Amino acid sequence: MNTLYNCISQYHPISSGAWEALSKALTRVEIPRNSFLVREGMICNKLYFLERGCLRGYYNLDGKEVTYWFGFENNFITSFYSFISRKPGIENIQVLEDSTMWGISSEALHQLFDQHHDLERLVRIINEQYYIRLEERLMAMQFKTARERYEQLMETSPHILQRIPLGQIASYLGISQETLSRIRSQV
Repeated sequence: MNTLYNCISQYHPISSGAWEALSKALTRVEIPRNSFLVREGMICNKLYFLERGCLRGYYNLDGKEVTYWFGFENNFITSFYSFISRKPGIENIQVLEDSTMWGISSEALHQLFDQHHDLERLVRIINEQYYIRLEERLMAMQFKTARERYEQLMETSPHILQRIPLGQIASYLGISQETLSRIRSQV
């Protein structure tokens, strides 16, 4: 749990009382590879901190999986739309590697917000960071070529290229696996 505390401290410092209350509300979760944390149609009731492992978020579109994010160590993971709106989500969150997470329910988190405003601020900052990454991704998909998106991925997130199957990387970049192979041979 030290990893979680160190990660939280990078976002926003919290009081020792808030950390103690949060620690008591967290549950350690071990999930094996190829399991699902969330499936489309479910209401996602938990926010997770990924201590070890790798996950991906994807949608099904006309029978095709469209990957739109990957989560790695020290990331906060949830189906943000479902978690915040309390409505069924349309995404799947698949565990790609054996993973260890710390989870907290929406209800427990909101109770902690009422008692510890520094936790409320922490989660707001986490949500803001998620929004920024989402907007950066949208901008890349709208304004960059497939090659530019691949080069950006190589520069900013080379670990994705080492840990994720090429078909899922191609989906994430919005291209076919054949196009990805062609780009890789040119770069």
